[in-house]
Amino acid sequence: MAKVERAVSAGTASRPGQGRLPEGDAKQAAAILAGDRKATAEFVSRYADQVYRYVFARLVPRTDLVEDLVQDVFLAAWEHLAAFRGQSSLEAWLLGIARHKVEDHYRTQLRAPLSVEEGPEDASEWSLMPDWDEKLDEERIRERTLRVLTDLPEPYRLALLWRYWEKCPAQEMAARTGKTEKSIERLLARARRQFRRKWEDA
Repeated sequence: MAKVERAVSAGTASRPGQGRLPEGDAKQAAAILAGDRKATAEFVSRYADQVYRYVFARLVPRTDLVEDLVQDVFLAAWEHLAAFRGQSSLEAWLLGIARHKVEDHYRTQLRAPLSVEEGPEDASEWSLMPDWDEKLDEERIRERTLRVLTDLPEPYRLALLWRYWEKCPAQEMAARTGKTEKSIERLLARARRQFRRKWEDA
């Protein structure tokens, strides 16, 4: 994370002043905005692991992209730090930025023409899959889910993560990728079908 820390620190001296911020996390934000390099280093050190884990889990197996995206998260946080008003914790605010960066990645990848297999759709197929809302916190189910996702073609993996992990409606996915809602629904149906097959074989 040294690259992140250097990148964030490099611009603090010329950053414009912030508005009135509450105590606590806002105090750390104010120190960073004032050019305090120690506060910047503490900020990166304190939240790097959480952000890395969040991004890693949503990009596997493209682990080669994780470091760059994590760096983008911290740079975006610095660029918008003056707008932080302490309405949530710094950690929640930072993970919100991470979520948007991950969704930007999904959107970019799914905008490309898809070359994935067609097949009959089964509206009941997802009912056979694990309940992600309840099961993802269980370590063994989580690990199995990630293994199965890793084996899927990238469009399928990203579509499932965006729709069911990030809770993005198909209509919004379509709007953000420039595709029709029907095409996104077909993609999700094919992705669910392949996920089910691999889950049953796992």
